[in-house]
Amino acid sequence: MPRFTLRSNLRFLLLPAVLLLHGFGKSEPIVMQDMRLPESIGLSVLQNTPWTALAGDTDPAAETFVRDYLNTLKSQGLSPTEQGIWLQSGASLLTENQGKTPLSAASLTKVATTLAALETWGPQHQFDTTIAVTGPIQNGVLQGDLVIQGSGDPMFVWEEAIALGNKLNEMGIQQVTGDLVIVGPFIMNFEVNPAKAGGLLYQALNTKNWSGEIAEQYGQMKPKPPMKPTIAINGKVRVGEMANGRAIIQHKSLSVLHLVKRLNVYSNNVMSEALSQLLGGAEATRQKAAAAAGLPSEEILIVNGSGLGTENRIAPHAAMTMFTAIARYAERNGFTIADLFPISGTDIGTLIDRNIPKHAVVKTGTLNEVSALSGVLPTRDRGLVWFSIINRGTNLDGLRQQQDVLLNRLQTHWGVPKGRSASITPTPAINTADSLLGAPGRNVSVATP
Repeated sequence: MPRFTLRSNLRFLLLPAVLLLHGFGKSEPIVMQDMRLPESIGLSVLQNTPWTALAGDTDPAAETFVRDYLNTLKSQGLSPTEQGIWLQSGASLLTENQGKTPLSAASLTKVATTLAALETWGPQHQFDTTIAVTGPIQNGVLQGDLVIQGSGDPMFVWEEAIALGNKLNEMGIQQVTGDLVIVGPFIMNFEVNPAKAGGLLYQALNTKNWSGEIAEQYGQMKPKPPMKPTIAINGKVRVGEMANGRAIIQHKSLSVLHLVKRLNVYSNNVMSEALSQLLGGAEATRQKAAAAAGLPSEEILIVNGSGLGTENRIAPHAAMTMFTAIARYAERNGFTIADLFPISGTDIGTLIDRNIPKHAVVKTGTLNEVSALSGVLPTRDRGLVWFSIINRGTNLDGLRQQQDVLLNRLQTHWGVPKGRSASITPTPAINTADSLLGAPGRNVSVATP
């Protein structure tokens, strides 16, 4: 008997569910709350995280709303061929414009970086920063250098440095006679130059050198550390080529899951590019993301992992498909896409001053002439609607406002859901003490000083 595979029987699997979902060819949606279908057919997977789109099942209302939207942009002098849209619910392609044409997508590039990072390292992976000493420690004085061996942690910030300094004090180090030596890819406060990053760490390790900014960040730490670090380094900051000395502390970064959530909420370019470089660069990131989402690589054309520059081009269909691939990955691993991207009505970051429908999970993108938005819109009648909107134009505030109007118009037509889908609800269990910035538990002693 031939083996039954998902790939070879995809259309066979989809047809019954599509017929059930759409009334044997009727274009109008049925109300999701009235459905009583067995989970065994995989309906929630088809509806919540689609992996393909069937043509011929467009939604007339969605087509009208998008046509009005494009006409409004055209009246403002913007070419419809430079405006990309893709709307999909389950296996139904509701409407699209330039859907498979790669367009300048700005920070939607970070969706590709997020997917590639999850597939490569997994959500719980942490990046290690090793702290070593090159001499003995006597009476609180390290007779030698303090060596920092980085591995690319993209979010080593003031809080992390304060916690590390306190750990060094606890281990009996108050003074260093030698230098602070930086080895490998060490980033601090999003400064990628190792000498400058080392200078920031030098400042943070001794409360006597603190600026008002460091003191303010210390005051906001939760829980507030009972101590402030005092490590006097007699030497200078020096960049080394090889790590020498004896390791005494292993500093663990935030998990990949928490790193990408912070990255996406604030659309941090340095963090995203740092992860992309660790993945092997833009081309490796592109290939990993395309393979994970089952996309043709020509729909994703990127030159970096952050989205800076109009050379980064992604088709609206590709952006949406990567979003759904991430959602499926999250579901398989016990969390949701809301744990990775900004939630309207909850997170601020790039969503400040936006009027996106509540509980939508999205990623924004902005360049001087690009405004982009991709994610998932909750509705009553259509369930979760996955979308991408990519605009080319200079009136960025106006483009954002019109994107929000379009999403609200669609949700009003299909209805606001009474409850929140589990697929877009954050997972409280993933937030532990070690997921906070400056968590002391992520500084692990590996040797006695």
